[in-house]
Amino acid sequence: MNAAAVPAIDQEDPPWRFSVTPAIEFAVLAAVIIVAAVSYSVVSASAAPQRLLTPLLVASLLVANLVPGVLLMMLLGRRIARRRAAASPVGGTGRLHVRLVALFSTMAAVPMLLVTIVASLLFQYGVQFWYSDRARGMLENATDLARTSYQQQLQRWREATLTMADDMSMQLRAEPIDSPNFPTFFVQQVYYRSLSEAALLNVPASGEVRTLAVVNPYEVELAGRITPDAVRRLRAGEGSVVLVTGDRIQTITTVPGAADLFLYAARVGDTKVMTEQNARAEAVVADYRSLLARARSLQLQFNAALLLISLLIVGIAVWIALKVADRLVAPVGELVGAARRVAGGDLSARVSDPKSRDEVGTLARVFNQMTGQLEQQNAALVSANLQLENRRALIEAVMAGVSAGVIATSPGRLVQIANRSAAALLGVEDPPGKPLAQVSPELDALVESGQREGVVQIGHGLDARTLAVRIARAPAGPILTFDDITRELADQRRAAWSDVARRIAHEIKNPLTPIQLAAERLQRRYGAKVGEGDETFGRLTDTIVRQVGDLRRMVDEFSAFARMPKPVFRDEAICEVARDALFLHEVAHPDIRFQLGCDDPQLRLVCDRRQIGQALTNIVKNAAEAIEAKGEGVGAITMQVRHADSRVSIEVADTGVGLPADRERIVEPYMTTRARGTGLGLAIVKKIVEEHLGAIGFADREEGGTVVTMTFDATALAALDQHAVDRPAEQADDERPIETERT
Repeated sequence: MNAAAVPAIDQEDPPWRFSVTPAIEFAVLAAVIIVAAVSYSVVSASAAPQRLLTPLLVASLLVANLVPGVLLMMLLGRRIARRRAAASPVGGTGRLHVRLVALFSTMAAVPMLLVTIVASLLFQYGVQFWYSDRARGMLENATDLARTSYQQQLQRWREATLTMADDMSMQLRAEPIDSPNFPTFFVQQVYYRSLSEAALLNVPASGEVRTLAVVNPYEVELAGRITPDAVRRLRAGEGSVVLVTGDRIQTITTVPGAADLFLYAARVGDTKVMTEQNARAEAVVADYRSLLARARSLQLQFNAALLLISLLIVGIAVWIALKVADRLVAPVGELVGAARRVAGGDLSARVSDPKSRDEVGTLARVFNQMTGQLEQQNAALVSANLQLENRRALIEAVMAGVSAGVIATSPGRLVQIANRSAAALLGVEDPPGKPLAQVSPELDALVESGQREGVVQIGHGLDARTLAVRIARAPAGPILTFDDITRELADQRRAAWSDVARRIAHEIKNPLTPIQLAAERLQRRYGAKVGEGDETFGRLTDTIVRQVGDLRRMVDEFSAFARMPKPVFRDEAICEVARDALFLHEVAHPDIRFQLGCDDPQLRLVCDRRQIGQALTNIVKNAAEAIEAKGEGVGAITMQVRHADSRVSIEVADTGVGLPADRERIVEPYMTTRARGTGLGLAIVKKIVEEHLGAIGFADREEGGTVVTMTFDATALAALDQHAVDRPAEQADDERPIETERT
C-alpha cells in the first residue's frame, strides 16, 4: 500500500449547506467599518454634547456595532481553526474546529448580547434620572439652602456688630470714652448681643493698634485680629469685614462718627462643621456640573466598555473553543497518523496509551489491539507468501525451462497461468486473465470434449501448427500441456516421401537404360529399312526415347529430393548470388524483363551459396513459367534484397497467373497443378529455407501475379559459419542444380 493513496479525512459540503467565502469575510469587515463610521457620525451630529443620547438610540448603536463585530470575531476564529486543523495530522478543512468555534461563539454571543442590551438600557435609564432637570434642580436647591444658611449665620453676627457700632457711636457722643459708665455700657453691649469677645481699637494711619476697651474672656491677642487688609477695606468704604478663623466668626467695622476707631466682635462656636458643610455642598455642585458637561462622554464610554467587554467575552469563547477542539482532535489526529502509517504498510504503528476511560480512549485501545493482530497476521501471511513465492518461482523456472506449453485454467476455463512457450506457440500476448476460447478455440473445444489427450491444429495456411495436447483434470481447473509437433510431422512426411522417392527412383531407373538403348538400336537398325513414306516407326521410336528422357529427369529429381546434401555455411555476398540466379533466366527468357534491387550491394550473409542459388533459380523459373502461362506478351520479374536490423529478406515478384486456389499445399511434396510437374520444386525450396533457419511466404501481387518472400535471421546464421573451403569435386558432381517445374 501507499500512504499517499489514503485521502485526507474530509467531505464535501452538501448543496444546501451555507459556505463561507472570502467575499463574505470581506463583506463583514466592510460592515464593521461602515457601522462604526455611521455611529461616529450620529454621536458627533448632536448640537448639545452635554446632553445624554436617548437610551434606545444608544442601545441600537451598541447592537449595530456588536453584531458585525461578533461575526467578525467568529469568522476570524473560523479561519484560525481551519489553519490549525490543516496543520494537524487529521488534515482536512477543520470541520470539528469550525463547529466548536461556531458553537462556543454562539453560546457566548447570544446571552452576552441580551445582557449587554439590558445592562445598557438599565444603566442609561437609571443615569438619565440623575442627569435630568429635576435631579439637577434638587441638588442645586439643597446646595443653595446650605449656602443661604451659612450666609445667614454670617449676616446675623455681622448685623449684631454693626448695631453695636452704632450704639457705641451714640454713647461716645453722649459721654467720653474715659467716663466711668462706658466700660459697663461696653460689657452690656457684648452681653446683650451674645458675643463671645469684643474690643474697641484705635488704629491711626501709622498702623499702630491701641486697645481702648475690651471684653476678652478667652484671653487671646485681640489686637492682632485687626489685619492691615481689613483696615484697608474698611477705610475704602466697605461696611464690615467678616472673617471665619477656627471656631470664631469675627466681624470688624468702623465706629460711625469717630475716625480711626474700629470695633472688633467675635462669636465663638462650632463654625468648622458649618464651613465644611458649605464647602462640601459647593464641591458637590461643582462635581455635578462637571458631570453634566461630560454626560454624553460618560454615556459613550460606558457603552463602549460594554462593547469591548462583549467582544472580549466572544474572543475568550473562541479561544476556549480552539483549545477544546485541539484537545479533542489531538487523540483523533494521533489515530489518523497511525492509521495512515498502517495504510502505508507500517503495521507496528501504535498510539499512546490513553489516560482516560472515555470513548476516545476506548477507540485508542481497540486500535492498538487491531494493529497488533494485523501485525501478527501480516507476519504469518508474509511467511506463507514467501513460501508460495518460492514455490511459484520454482514452478515458473521449471515451466520457463521446458519447451512444452503449459496452461492452467479455472473451472470456468479462464486462463490462470501460462508459460512463455504456451504464449509463443499460440501466438497470444499475455494469456492470463483471458478465456481459453479466446486464447485458442481449438484447445477449448478439446477440453469441452472431455478427452484427456489429442492432436489439434491451430492457425491456417503457412502459419498452421499441429499440437499434441495432454489434459489433466484438477479441482482447480483443467491443466493443459502441449508440444509443437509440426516439424516432427513434416520431417516424418519428408522422410516418408524421401523413402518413396528413393524406391521409385530405384525401381524406375534400372529398366530405363535398356529401354532407351533398345529404342535407339531399333532406330539405327530398322530405321533405314522402313519405307520413306512411312513415318510411324520413326515417330514411335522418338517418342520412346523422349519419354525415357523425361522419366530419367523425373528420376533424377526424385533422387535429388531423397538425398538433399547437408548445407555448408560460409560468408557469401547475397546480392551476387541473386544476380547469378537472374542471369541464367535472362538468357533463356528474352521476352521477360528482369530487375534486381539491393538495399546494400555489399550485403553479406552466412549461407550455402549453391543451395540458396538453387532455391532462387527454382523460384525465378516458376515465375517465368507463370508469365508464359498467362500469355499476355512481355512480363516482369523483380527481385529485391532487403536488410533490416538483423534480418535479410529476398522478395521475388512476377506478373504471372498468380497463386492457385489450394495455395496452402503448394510446398508439400508431389503437390502440383501442372500435367508434367513433379511437385518437388517448392518442396525443395522450403527445405533449403528451413535448413537456413528461415521462413518462406507467398502472397498475391496487387497488380496481379505472385510475391514470394524468403526471410533469414542473419545473426543466427552467423553462428553457423563453418569457414568452409571449396568443396571436393566429387561432391560437386552430386550437387548439381535441379530444374523443376512450377507446382
